[in-house]
Amino acid sequence: IARIENLNHLSNLRVLNLARNHLMCVENIDRLESLAELNLRYNQITSVKDVNALPCLQRLFLSFNNISCFDDIVCLADSSSLSDVTLDGNPIAQETWYKPTVLHHMMQLRQLDMKKITVRKASSRDVLTKSHDSPKASSQRQTWLQEKKRLTISNIARQWESQQNRLALLSANQENNTDNDSCQDNQSDAYSLSEETRSLDSLLSKTVQGLAVIDSHLVEVDGDTLYLYGSGALESLDRNWSVQTAGNIATIAFIFIDFDEIVPVLPKLRIKLPNFVHLKFKDTNLVTLQQFNALAQFRRLEQLTVDAQGNRVVSFTLWKYYVLFRLSHFNLQKINGVEVTQNDVVMAEKLFGILAYVASSDLPYCRLLSLLGETRKKQLCYLLEGKGKKLGAAGEDGGDRCKPGGENMSRGLLCYSTRDSQAEKLEEAADRKKFCHTYVQDLVKEAADINTKNESLQKLWPQMFIELVRDAVIEIRSKDSYTKLCLQRVAGQKS
Repeated sequence: IARIENLNHLSNLRVLNLARNHLMCVENIDRLESLAELNLRYNQITSVKDVNALPCLQRLFLSFNNISCFDDIVCLADSSSLSDVTLDGNPIAQETWYKPTVLHHMMQLRQLDMKKITVRKASSRDVLTKSHDSPKASSQRQTWLQEKKRLTISNIARQWESQQNRLALLSANQENNTDNDSCQDNQSDAYSLSEETRSLDSLLSKTVQGLAVIDSHLVEVDGDTLYLYGSGALESLDRNWSVQTAGNIATIAFIFIDFDEIVPVLPKLRIKLPNFVHLKFKDTNLVTLQQFNALAQFRRLEQLTVDAQGNRVVSFTLWKYYVLFRLSHFNLQKINGVEVTQNDVVMAEKLFGILAYVASSDLPYCRLLSLLGETRKKQLCYLLEGKGKKLGAAGEDGGDRCKPGGENMSRGLLCYSTRDSQAEKLEEAADRKKFCHTYVQDLVKEAADINTKNESLQKLWPQMFIELVRDAVIEIRSKDSYTKLCLQRVAGQKS
């Protein structure tokens, strides 16, 4: 038997033995509501699904299959009825972290691999409590840490994917104007996806320097790089960093974090980690060029890396040139690992130079002042009042050209907009679009009416012309009578 199927009608089945077959996946058993024992020994199973949907399952035998990692059996952790599980003979059982990880996630187990579980707390920590003097213990500890980190990142990735699926569903529902009930159903489906796995707790967070694992996020310092996985990792920026650690961090990597959640913490980066010069973004929902405007608030930035995964903006042909234009005051050296040349800078200025001019000229004066700092307000006022002050010469500290590395004023008007302000702009744009659409419709209708009248006139004109000529000939047929008639008309107009 290579596939489990056609069993969902057996709602009263209590024992199912499929040992010694050719099964590769456990699936299609979610309707076996009375199943208490499932024997799947000696197959070729690599993953298990639907087991958590069996309310009465107590014993599950998976010995001698091809299960190699905990992700393949993570659904077992969601079963509240399982009490006896066997996994011996699988590749996973050879790993040093196997028993602690399984016991940590399956708190309901009474037997594992036909052995009764007595002291659970000791079992979940036995990898760490062994003597650290031996090379073997140290190797086991490192292996355990690597697997723990891998599982946590995998869990964060699943939650991120579930969140993106949920947002996509909601967006699709709004576009299709579906009813509220279906929208709520889709939301619940998406939330169930996010609960698909469980993350490990902070069992080792206090014992291992540089690695802190907390549920759905992870903070890791690896050499001079700070890795932040999941939005919860942003809270680590509030903690008290040691001067040495903070000073050594040169690269910050954001992974599985929405960019709009990153923007509010950017000022903290300037204070907490003053020496960083490289930012990395992966799976952060960078989708528009204007989002890069938020990076202009840093003091210094030498490199920028935006991974194509989870960042659609990378598919834009000119995104690198926009970054060079908007962040020109940083003199970026590399973008996505490629050296920035002088030709790139010149091309960026040619492509987007007019954009800064439009941004400054299209804004009302009051709005322009609200976006500028005090020194730039004075600078603009001097310029507009014609007092001989040129752009960049409003004061010792006010001009962009007088201040090395200062952000150009016109570029400074290209600001980052939150989603709320973007929504307002979209609503305003929608109103404009509606007005323009109505106006153009009226013009088209008027033009169509004129054209219809012209076509009708062209059809009637030959007959009208003949009648006009005929009436004129009849009227002047008698010269004396016509002269008398004209004189009477003139006399009647005078009276």
